[in-house]
Amino acid sequence: MPSNYASYPSLVDRTVFITGGADGIGSAMVEQFARQGSKVAFVDKNVEYALATIQRCVDAGVAHAPAFYEVDLLDIAALRAACAAAIAALGGVTVLVNNAANDDRHDWRDVTPEYFDNRINTNLRHYFFAIQALAPQMIEAGVGSIINIGSSSYMMKEDIFPGYAIAKSAVEGITRTMARTFGPHGVRVNTVLPGWVPTERQLAKWWTPEGEQSTMNNQSIKRRITPDEFAQMVLFLAADDGAACTAQQFLVDGGRR
Repeated sequence: MPSNYASYPSLVDRTVFITGGADGIGSAMVEQFARQGSKVAFVDKNVEYALATIQRCVDAGVAHAPAFYEVDLLDIAALRAACAAAIAALGGVTVLVNNAANDDRHDWRDVTPEYFDNRINTNLRHYFFAIQALAPQMIEAGVGSIINIGSSSYMMKEDIFPGYAIAKSAVEGITRTMARTFGPHGVRVNTVLPGWVPTERQLAKWWTPEGEQSTMNNQSIKRRITPDEFAQMVLFLAADDGAACTAQQFLVDGGRR
């Protein structure tokens, strides 16, 4: 772990479940939790990238190699099965990071009912059902942290992917509703929103010199924000250090909005 990043004693052996952990921001979170000594399980449908993430953790000498379950998150039954397997393998799950999403670009005029449903199911529906699967044993334990990864895109009024932006705006509805529901049981719920983070996928599919210049013009911090930097806010909210934080939005965007 870089020497300038904090170490959280409360994250040692903490049990963590992450959706979409094979690459990008999700992979960074898997690795950063593992480097803290947490017991991590994650789901994704990209087996090749998932195994590479696990190998990086092993090469870093982590105490617990992450567990991986191949799941297409459109399949809620498979997600539920993976949640149950993670509870059994880790001895419970006290941190859930709802991360998996897909920001494919599309024009509002081309959206069909089927594609709209796909955008909601891909970017929102599994958040709720992961919570439904994992929150009961957090409530029983009297402790838990649910961290929903949103997106600043809807705040920026970006119009390049309306189905994605609509789904991501609804993440805040899940956070605030569930925070009130679970708060009396010691379970916290927060949203962390990235700006435009140059993951491998973003660089390959969407990043252009013009787009980067526009981002830099809007950001207060005039440099790229890295996935590992984004992960630090998630670590804080999962650790005991964030124990008084719930029903909140935390932007990690370099001051872009």
